[in-house]
Amino acid sequence: MSVDTPEQLAALQATGRVAADALAAMRRAIRPGITTRELDAIAARVFRRAGARSGPQLDYGFPGVTCISVGDEAVHGIPGPRRLIDGDLVKLDVTAELDGFYADACVSVPVGRVSRRSGRLVTAAVGALNEAIDAARAGVRLNQLGRVVERAVTSRGFSVCPDLMGHGIGRRIHEPPHVPNHYVAGLSERLTAGLVITIEPIISAGMGAVVPAQDGWTVRTADGTLAAHAEHTIVITEGPPLVLTR
Repeated sequence: MSVDTPEQLAALQATGRVAADALAAMRRAIRPGITTRELDAIAARVFRRAGARSGPQLDYGFPGVTCISVGDEAVHGIPGPRRLIDGDLVKLDVTAELDGFYADACVSVPVGRVSRRSGRLVTAAVGALNEAIDAARAGVRLNQLGRVVERAVTSRGFSVCPDLMGHGIGRRIHEPPHVPNHYVAGLSERLTAGLVITIEPIISAGMGAVVPAQDGWTVRTADGTLAAHAEHTIVITEGPPLVLTR
């Protein structure tokens, strides 16, 4: 969507705060032994207090309130009885809907003591996200934004997952345009002031190819390597974007 009024912006900011609050509460609870279902329940409580709902449940009938992916799971992991263990890398992906407006954010969180390479992977995803946010302003082409992400990731020794990307958002989870994490020659559309998008580097320690899991939702790295994911919802302006989910 494109933000046209101060009221729309205020509504999006309120939704972004809910998503950020849910992520913060989940992150504080992460420890070895907690289940992904228990983490999902924490987000559900934050949503209930705010009068918000789960975007994935509303739009797609997803089995959880949030998507929680572990290890080689890149996106769309289903919360369940899995217990996190020391050394895991867990991705917390939250999409909130409040009063008809959506906001989407993700963090990758090490559990206990993780390998140095896992830590570097998370740093690469966050660094790519921050560099892309800095570059995102009216007039920039979508493929230029993808190039920023790709260079930030590959310069740190990792790979983007080219089949997974950001998107427009606002009145639904997924709206036009696609926001790639690599350079796509034909994707030359320019960002416009007021446009609401997610930027979300989804990267791997391997080659970057992904495959669907048997549960019909989860997407894993094809080579079984670790994945990391960092995401914010932003509003494009003539200058630095407004980050709704920080």
